[in-house]
Amino acid sequence: MYPEDLKYTKEHEWIRVNDATVRVGITSYAQEALGDIVFVTLPAVGERVQAGQPFGEVESTKSVSDVYAPLSGEVIARNEVLDSTPELVNSDPYGEGWLVELAVDDTSATVSLLDAAAYAQHVKA
Repeated sequence: MYPEDLKYTKEHEWIRVNDATVRVGITSYAQEALGDIVFVTLPAVGERVQAGQPFGEVESTKSVSDVYAPLSGEVIARNEVLDSTPELVNSDPYGEGWLVELAVDDTSATVSLLDAAAYAQHVKA
């Protein structure tokens, strides 16, 4: 149900690790709970984010939700396509619906994140 190659947060973000960078998005569970996503607010390239702190927002027809940084680092890319097609977060949360890429301060911090099985248990609870 949740891709095995990703790490997850209890706040429903995922990361895909690529050496010293990570790609960040929200999980299928989160996008389903939000409903139809109509707007995404993301930080600019060059901004710094802090682990556990909000770095953007996802607005749906139901609500506005913060997106939290899974790790600390610098934004090196943002998914500009979401400016015009935010619904990609609903239709492809683990692919074209990614949010930002980060150059992380400490890649070893990924060990504190959940694997797919632990995340699945978390959402059941």
